[in-house]
Order: sequence, then structure tokens, then C-alpha cells
Amino acid sequence: MAASDNGTILVVEDDAAVRNLVATALDVHGYRHREVASATAALLELTSARDLSLVILDLGLPDRDGVEVIRTLRGWSLMPVIVLSARQEDADKVAALDAGADDYLTKPFSVDELLARVRVALRRLAYEPGALSQQQPATYSNGPLAIDYDAGVATLAGKELHLTPIEYKLLALLAKNTGKVLTHNFILKEVWGSALASDLPSLRVFMATLRKKIEPAADSPRFIQTHVGIGYRMLQVDASES
Repeated sequence: MAASDNGTILVVEDDAAVRNLVATALDVHGYRHREVASATAALLELTSARDLSLVILDLGLPDRDGVEVIRTLRGWSLMPVIVLSARQEDADKVAALDAGADDYLTKPFSVDELLARVRVALRRLAYEPGALSQQQPATYSNGPLAIDYDAGVATLAGKELHLTPIEYKLLALLAKNTGKVLTHNFILKEVWGSALASDLPSLRVFMATLRKKIEPAADSPRFIQTHVGIGYRMLQVDASES
């Protein structure tokens, strides 16, 4: 698929030098794009434009924090969001990913890596529709944890879990393979579309935020077991615990 067939990328960045760098890189590789410099302008584009397929978003915007933009967007859309930010603290990454970002790159950044992540996001967008429902049963049950794949909804003890798109994908992948240890590389390829070593920290962050939502005690996992240096496994919970 040619880059020009992938819709339009919205670049949200108030630093003109960074905005021009990203725009030039997208131009050179044939991606259509538009640029805005504020959260207000970004939300106007996101609510009115019909050709957008991906957002590259700075967090330090002049009028609103980029995390707020992500939360607002997630109210109606699962459009991929790649955060491009100078914030390097884990807490900032967790906040953005938990709000619904699909990826997080810190400044200074490699243009080649940004383009690789753009390709991954667009490829995932192109091939994911209906994939879960084709490969898995319509529903999943493991003790009090349940997933309705058709609806894209997970519940715990009958209460809906508010998961980000990536958290849901991780949970669905682990559930499909209950009892099996899934390696980091396997999970990265299935969820991120690649197994870049630089994606491993993002996997760990997403897994931590997912666990906070489904595990009653972090030091005594009930559902997701860590195999240090290898990967993760969904544990089978006794049916009587549901």
C-alpha cells in the first residue's frame, strides 16, 4: 500500500522547528499531512475532518495539555496516536498511554524511528478490523474476568473495565493464550506490529497500567504472571471465584 493511500496524518506541535522536521520527513516519504500548533486547533481538525488516520501529538501545547487531547479523542475514536514529547519521566509516559496513546517517543528523536512507528500504526489500522472476532470465540470467561470480543468490552465482576486500546489488545492476546507464556517479542509483534527493542519499555508500561485495573494486589497476581526476562502468561482462575 502506498503511503498516499493511508489517509492524512495530523501533526500537533507548537515548536515550529520540530513541526517542520516532522512535516518534511512525512513529505519526503509521501504521507499526506496537516499541521496545527495548539490543542484547540487539533480538536477542531479531529472533530471536523474525515480524512485523518493518525495523530502525531506533542504534550506541551500552549492552551491545553496533550493528555487532555488524547482523552477527548478517545471519547469517540480509536484513531492511532503517537506522542512525541520532551517529557521523559515514567509518570508522564504512563499518563499519556493510560489516556489512550498508542505509542510514545521522547525528544530528541530519530526521524527514521518515528517513520517506522508511523508505518506500524498505519499497518495495524489497515489489518486489524475484525481480526479479533475472526480468530477468537465471541466471548471469554476466566473467573470474574470476562471479554466480549464482538463488543470490544472487558468486565471484572460484572463491571466494565475502562481500558485503552493497547491495554485491551494486550488483555485479548493474553486471554486467547491462557496458560501459555507469551514472549516479549511475540507480544510486541502481535500488538505493536514489530519487535523493536525500543518498544519493550512501552510494553512494560502498558502491562503495569493494565494490571492496576484488573489485579487486586500487585504483589500477588491473580491473572497476569510475569516471567522475568521472558514475557507474560494469563493464569487460569478457578471458576468458583467468579
